[in-house]
Amino acid sequence: MFLELLQRRNPQFIEAAMHLHQSGEIPANAYVLDLDTVEENARVFQAEANKHGLTTFAMTKQVGRHSGFCEALVAGGIDRSVAVDMACAIACDRAGLKTGHLGHLVQVPSREAAFAAAELRPDYWTVFSDQKAREAASAALKAGRIQNMLARIQTEGDTFYRGHEGGFDASDIVAVADRLDAMDGGAFAGITTFPALLFDQNTRKVIPTHNLKTLERAAEALAKAGRREIEINTPGTNSAVMLAALAEAGATQCEPGNALHGTTPLHAVEDLPEAPAVLYLSEVSHHHQDKAYCFGGGLYVDPVFSKYQVQALVSPTPTSGNASRRNVEIPDYSAIDYYAMIDAHGPDQPAAGDTVVFGFRGQAFVTRALVVGVRGVRTGNPLVTTIENGFGDPVAWSGSYPT
Repeated sequence: MFLELLQRRNPQFIEAAMHLHQSGEIPANAYVLDLDTVEENARVFQAEANKHGLTTFAMTKQVGRHSGFCEALVAGGIDRSVAVDMACAIACDRAGLKTGHLGHLVQVPSREAAFAAAELRPDYWTVFSDQKAREAASAALKAGRIQNMLARIQTEGDTFYRGHEGGFDASDIVAVADRLDAMDGGAFAGITTFPALLFDQNTRKVIPTHNLKTLERAAEALAKAGRREIEINTPGTNSAVMLAALAEAGATQCEPGNALHGTTPLHAVEDLPEAPAVLYLSEVSHHHQDKAYCFGGGLYVDPVFSKYQVQALVSPTPTSGNASRRNVEIPDYSAIDYYAMIDAHGPDQPAAGDTVVFGFRGQAFVTRALVVGVRGVRTGNPLVTTIENGFGDPVAWSGSYPT
């Protein structure tokens, strides 16, 4: 779905990635990042956030918490992360992107609360229950600090992905705020939900969810109780073009993730300010019948669209042209993606070792793919910065050893 976007808006990135693979500098099964474009995307997004008085926390899980990605965000003006889990927070903190928001989407495990409070020192910590709030407050007290907490709220009619459910009853938010404020080491700071915005496939637009209205009503109840200066955290399908609407709805915090590398669903159907800056790279392994098999490992296509025909560019030389596009079958989610199968019909059959470039919305942190940072695409001098795993750890790629 995003391959055409890459070809049209960042063709030099495709060709640079192919060149680096064919020269032995990038492994197969790798998410590749154009870090210069990421930095510019961050700069554009943060400038718009500043116009609307919004605090920005960056989500990095989709690109494996890559240290170069974190550094590019800081260079572009975004210096805080929203961590999907503890591993995410630790990787970002190590790379210089401090923890702005912890505990949402994934709550902090009980026995890791002390480390989170003392070492990560998050600006905001989301809690789904009194128990998790007590853990956060107690850990902060022991660390000699007061922890600002966001209450995750929900009510009937709100949208949740299966397995994401949880949070305080929104109708009880005033009492919840009082309870959190009464905890030694804790302070009620505001409210949050997920998702506040979603892409609608029928209208091909990003629309507010019922959750956003739930936040607005909860904020009104808090204001009537005298709590007017609160944080309203609104994650979900963020882009620079959505920030005015979020601010108008009362949001104070936004959390771009895919926007920073140009792969929100809206990026696939409209040209937005953020340019595409990530691709998935593989290579042809072997043939079987009328298929050329390429290495998998990172073929998790985030299902924000209905199923569509996946395509890839397949070539022995760097190219971003349509002549190299081929249909590809990827394994069902119930299978391990050892390989994907490329249509090999026609006179110019793919050969073993050919580079394969996909454009899709990924989630690198749930795969076994490596993540590669590249600088210098725009100047025509592309260089690999680091090759890391999905936890942001540098790896010794086997292809980097002399032969």
